[in-house]
Amino acid sequence: MAAIPLTQLGGRAFNHSPSTDSEAEYDRLRDLARAEAAKRNSCFDRSHQAYERGDRAEAKELSNEGKRHAAKMDEYNQQASEYIFRANNAPGRVPEDAIDLHGQFVQEAKDILERRIRYAQEHGQAHLHVIVGKGNHSANHVRKLKPCVEQVCRDLGLQYATEDNAGRIYINLQGGEAVPPPHQPPTHDYPSGEQQQHHEGRPPRPHHHHRPPQQEEEQPDEIERLVSKFVRKLGDCCVVM
Repeated sequence: MAAIPLTQLGGRAFNHSPSTDSEAEYDRLRDLARAEAAKRNSCFDRSHQAYERGDRAEAKELSNEGKRHAAKMDEYNQQASEYIFRANNAPGRVPEDAIDLHGQFVQEAKDILERRIRYAQEHGQAHLHVIVGKGNHSANHVRKLKPCVEQVCRDLGLQYATEDNAGRIYINLQGGEAVPPPHQPPTHDYPSGEQQQHHEGRPPRPHHHHRPPQQEEEQPDEIERLVSKFVRKLGDCCVVM
């Protein structure tokens, strides 16, 4: 079986200046997942070879061993996803109407965003700011997180717009045109001391997808509980497909 690359998304994994211990723990978990992925791939390759030479028993044993390594890979990646989500979305670190997806893999980001949108709609939230980063630290500067968020919006029939800060996406949760408020507070999308970069004179780029309006305002005290709810329910798909 060919290796599936474990590609990190967005820019830095953290949206703030983390402690050395915090950064090391995140990296440790991702490295453990990568090691399990390599063992999984080795087992599957050897299983295929054993099957080709007619040793069905060894092929089955190696296949089962590969599945065990795959399960461990998923476990470590889920731990890393939960760890970085808690760090970047702790109460007071991002506004109540925002979610930060730095450090997530594609499927992780998709699962988290879909849950956050459903929660926001159930509680009558009018919009959501999604912090995705500018891809400055991604491999070859290719952005993977922003297209993922845009696809989720299209799948759910929601309108969205890239904000003046190109590392954020504004999602209208009530239908109608996605027009971000004119003055946004600073985000944690940049390291400490670094200012936001704006595209002067460029209006937000709305994308039109309709969604029925919601009625109620979101309760601020639900956000802290949401963080804990997300990290308990994150999916186990943590690789780029």
